[in-house]
Amino acid sequence: MSFADRAPEPKPVSPLPVVPEPVSPLPAMPEPVSPRPPAAPMRPLLTQSWLDLAFLHWAVDPADVAPLLPRGTVPDTFDGTAYVGLVAFRMYRVGWLGLPGIPYLGTFPETNVRLYSVDERGRRGVVFRSLDASRLIPVLVARAAFRLPYVWSRMGIERSGDTLTYTSTRRWPGPRGARSRIVLRAGDAIEEPTPLEHFLTARWALHSSFFGRTAYLPNAHPQWPLHRAELLEYDEDLVAAGGLPAPAGEPVSVLYSPGVPVRFGPQRRGARGRCHRLRNP
Repeated sequence: MSFADRAPEPKPVSPLPVVPEPVSPLPAMPEPVSPRPPAAPMRPLLTQSWLDLAFLHWAVDPADVAPLLPRGTVPDTFDGTAYVGLVAFRMYRVGWLGLPGIPYLGTFPETNVRLYSVDERGRRGVVFRSLDASRLIPVLVARAAFRLPYVWSRMGIERSGDTLTYTSTRRWPGPRGARSRIVLRAGDAIEEPTPLEHFLTARWALHSSFFGRTAYLPNAHPQWPLHRAELLEYDEDLVAAGGLPAPAGEPVSVLYSPGVPVRFGPQRRGARGRCHRLRNP
């Protein structure tokens, strides 16, 4: 075969250009824990008061918390430990857009199960696993307008001197019959809360799943007036109903507060995005 009859040698093929995957911005360090709200002014969307609060907290494994948080957030930890809170109180006069609070429909007992979160901008918040309330209409409004996991329950708060009793039995939606009973004796005011007590109570926003995005709803109120408290009795299964392991043993922190006036600012939505593991101090 002559040179002219040979098939031309194939030319080397240039490799396809490599397109790098989009890189999400690195997560920010969590913002400092502050006992006072951010100084920026906030136009109120909701106003209310939280009165006669009982704060019970247990330590939990961050691995049990992470799957329960909205996308783009991770467990907020203190010395490597996450916490679940059971918080019972009296909601008082919820109002909209600066209007006066509603005396009947806006006033009711509430008990919530909450976790602590950090988002990709380093903003700390609360994530509610459930919020039991005794007024059906506020429950329906909160579920529809804010996609918060409010549930309708039979509830009561009784006070005898320094002793408070909080009771809750779930009606709708389920699990029907999930309950809590907390009896505590309020003690002396705390002059200087510990770093852990600030971490568990000084929360200036909530994170919530909202139509496929993670919403950020800021709040502001005076610094918590915290008191020591003696837990006299408790019986609850709300934590387990919220998807967490049932607490083993007594709470690691029990606090009482006479309460604060609160305002919530407009909801801010976060981007759909990949969740990062944040660097906690």
